[in-house]
Amino acid sequence: MWIFRHHPTMPEMSTAPTTPSLANRLRIVSLNLNGIRSAARKGFIDWASGHGADVIAVQELKAQDGDLDGGLRSIPCAAGGSPLEGQFHYAQQKGYSGVGLYARHQPLSVRHGIGNAEFDAEGRVIEADFGSFCVVSLYLPSGSSSDERQQAKFRFMDILLPHLAQLRASGREVIVCGDWNIAHQAIDLRNWKSNQKNSGFLPEERAWLTRVFDEIGYVDVFRRIDPSPERYTWWSNRGQAWAKNVGWRLDYQIATPGIAACAQAASIHTDSRFSDHAPLTIDYSINSVLNQ
Repeated sequence: MWIFRHHPTMPEMSTAPTTPSLANRLRIVSLNLNGIRSAARKGFIDWASGHGADVIAVQELKAQDGDLDGGLRSIPCAAGGSPLEGQFHYAQQKGYSGVGLYARHQPLSVRHGIGNAEFDAEGRVIEADFGSFCVVSLYLPSGSSSDERQQAKFRFMDILLPHLAQLRASGREVIVCGDWNIAHQAIDLRNWKSNQKNSGFLPEERAWLTRVFDEIGYVDVFRRIDPSPERYTWWSNRGQAWAKNVGWRLDYQIATPGIAACAQAASIHTDSRFSDHAPLTIDYSINSVLNQ
């Protein structure tokens, strides 16, 4: 059984109104690490241990099982209590891709992969079942390096869509966290006009993500809470993208309507940097969901 905790207030609020204090709250974080060992050296584990998260979905591990020592397999709780224990799905290729989920409470089951040999070898999906709800860590392929990889991205999208529909039809609440490698609307990247023919903002990609929302019925939880512009989660390492906030919103928590409606607060952590992506945190008040 999931036991909820009272969380500290979130310092980097993106919500305009003051968020009410709720005793029963589920805090979920999503972050593309761009290498788990690199992120740890930059302070990710220390930050996560004091952040009060219940689940942390991570992407782009760039590591194998033998590369992770005990300090990377679990995240201690700075305030005391249970650590967050990690579950990981590695890519077969060394130094590439890979996803994981850290959770404060043991899931009932964990599924590694999506049932497709091509993409399961790349470590793209891991799902944890907590009974009333399921959390997914997803790393959608990037197509920016070549047309070959863009076609692989399209193949993965074709496979993922019915899988998302199956999860939606399961009757459980679902939160799909991750680096989706797509900016959905013009508001989701600074230079949208000049990027309309570039991977990550192609019309076909954006239309596919619209189908996730409008056809299957998922909700972009961050945008439900925060409609403001210039709320990005990824910045190129080239030029002055970070300094000038020339970014893209590529990281999402996309959820079924029931639990999406329970989202109370959202933040993008930009006070410190652990990778070229920023952590996306959303707090859910989900008593009503768990008691259904």
